[in-house]
Amino acid sequence: MNNPPAMFWSGETLSERLKMLIEPFVPGRVDCAAYTLSIGPEIYVSPNEQTADPTTVTVRKLGDGEAFTIPPGQFAFLLTEEIVSVPADALAFISIRAKTKFRGLVNVSGFHVDPGYRGQLTFAVFNAGPVPIHLKRGQPIFLIWYASLDCETGFKKDGPVQKGIDPELVTAVAGELQSFASLSKKIKDVDKALGDRVHAVEKEQTYYRVIGAVALALVIALTVNWLKDIVPSRSPSAAQATAAPAVKP
Repeated sequence: MNNPPAMFWSGETLSERLKMLIEPFVPGRVDCAAYTLSIGPEIYVSPNEQTADPTTVTVRKLGDGEAFTIPPGQFAFLLTEEIVSVPADALAFISIRAKTKFRGLVNVSGFHVDPGYRGQLTFAVFNAGPVPIHLKRGQPIFLIWYASLDCETGFKKDGPVQKGIDPELVTAVAGELQSFASLSKKIKDVDKALGDRVHAVEKEQTYYRVIGAVALALVIALTVNWLKDIVPSRSPSAAQATAAPAVKP
């Protein structure tokens, strides 16, 4: 028996089949041959140099529409709002919308979802841009494509529904991430502090030179006055008394 060829699902197929595969399903989220997923109720953003205690940063719960930022050079886990299912006769591929990627947000997690998977998806992302990226819960930024396999496979996921961000993922990346932006800022801060210190030392040396010159002038003046006091001056009479008598012709 000939198996049907593997192929990506069209927008029409997505509109029909995803009603049973994505919860909640919104027909308007079908985008050409992909479906758009949104940011869900949990996130994790790696701490930077401005964090008081990086070891206390963990998964954060978001309210409806609550905003957050991913600083430049920082890493994050983003959870989808939707619960995604992949049937045994299909494979799914995931990415981030181009509009968001152009701002510097890069997907560094896996790029596919195995047959049989069911649950929320966790995206590992990295802000490779020069400025913070502002996002919020419910914002549609993820894309998922479905492709049919040549047959229904027995090599599939068969676990419980995955919900929330796995704490083990956070444990593996916990702590401050030294980004290029933070290192550049630290170098500039150290350079400025060193420049200020050199300037202060130069001012201090100038101050001590002035004080030393004044002190030296004072010592010289006192020494001259002291010498005048201890060396007696010769009077004109004494000079005449000691002078040799003139020889008469």
